[in-house]
Amino acid sequence: MGNQAEDVCKEFQKTVSLYLVRHRSILDVMTKYQESCSRVNRAIAKAVTTCGCLKIDAEKQSLPPDATLLEMSQYVNSHLEGRICSNCSEVLEEEMGKALFFLTAMCVLTGMDLGEIIRKENDRIATLGVYSLT
Repeated sequence: MGNQAEDVCKEFQKTVSLYLVRHRSILDVMTKYQESCSRVNRAIAKAVTTCGCLKIDAEKQSLPPDATLLEMSQYVNSHLEGRICSNCSEVLEEEMGKALFFLTAMCVLTGMDLGEIIRKENDRIATLGVYSLT
């Protein structure tokens, strides 16, 4: 991870620490994180069911029986159709931001470094590639 990204993570973690007043209990933070993740999911669902800018066309992923793990990405899709509109994008971004706030709050309360977690996960994925996701 580059210095600029690390600086952003450190600054965000400082800001979260400064404003983590009402929800200082790890129990509060854990449940608020779970709630915020649900709100992210809800924002995507509303983009489909209320706005209609997105459509979900889901069916079983069709994979050739002889496809390798590396080849699988050629055969699977996201099931999403359309393009998220600016209004739904704004709502989704806000909900993702709140989820990120509470994830970072867990880092603050446990003394962990968000940037280091991201760097390590990036390194793990880069090293293991598609095998890291199995």
